[in-house]
Amino acid sequence: MSRMIVPHTTSARTVRKAVVPAAGLGTRFLPATKATPKEMLPVVDKPAIQYVVEEAAAAGLDDVLMVTGRHKRAIEDHFDNAFELEQALAAKGDAVRLDAVRDPARLASIHHIRQGEPLGLGHAVLCARRHVGDQPFAVLLGDDLIDPRETLLSRMLDVRDQYAGSVIALMEVPPEQIHLYGCAAVEATGEDDVVRVTGLVEKPSHEDAPSSYAVIGRYILDPAVFDTLERTPPGRGGEIQLTDALQELATGGTVHGVVFDGLRYDTGDKADYLRTVVRLACDRDDLGPEFTAWLKEFVAGLDTGTSSERRRLAA
Repeated sequence: MSRMIVPHTTSARTVRKAVVPAAGLGTRFLPATKATPKEMLPVVDKPAIQYVVEEAAAAGLDDVLMVTGRHKRAIEDHFDNAFELEQALAAKGDAVRLDAVRDPARLASIHHIRQGEPLGLGHAVLCARRHVGDQPFAVLLGDDLIDPRETLLSRMLDVRDQYAGSVIALMEVPPEQIHLYGCAAVEATGEDDVVRVTGLVEKPSHEDAPSSYAVIGRYILDPAVFDTLERTPPGRGGEIQLTDALQELATGGTVHGVVFDGLRYDTGDKADYLRTVVRLACDRDDLGPEFTAWLKEFVAGLDTGTSSERRRLAA
């Protein structure tokens, strides 16, 4: 039976639209991503991008815009109806798989627009301007998967309702990893998990980082960000950086951060992608017990077994 996505809150939201940038080339996963969008790589039995859309739907966001590029048609097809496949499954009486095939198209109203040039995350967000209009909106990056049991996005929406402006998700990381992220300078607000963001730096060195708070891939953005992005020059890597635009807004005191310490999975790195698949598989009621038992035996064999034993366990 398919799992119904239920919003974490039933109160009326001022934010109803989500933008999912999905135009990247996925070069870190070549050759798998030569003809397949990186967002469509499977995490157990669903593509990574479906987890992101499910998260948006669970938080009450029922309008999702995918910002894609060339060779991303598979994403559009995945969130569309597949009549021939549905008819074949219905004829077999395979209700479980039929629901699984239909679920992506039922999550939200899905729209697509192309980012003509790979000019950065800020430019991808700017591509959504006509669709979003003058409303606040969410941005969810597909490389960051938040565990379905977490309520980060709903918490960010609550903070937006309370403080207005823009809200970003922050996570404390070891100092030696801060150069991999945008980094926030912050001030306390009186709430343990909410800070005021006073500045942002894109991928600073450990020595130049203003804090250990990294920006992770969830944002609630005020529509004022569009005018700021319009005048934001290309920054690091020759791309229009969303971090640079948020830095300008932060100087006006209109950016807050939600500090997240829950379960987050990074699928943008090969090793972390594999860890994500293993963790989520172990948590599944239908897969977890058998897979976990095999995994324990396999790991034990790596430590003590011979080559032939390892091959047997891997079979």
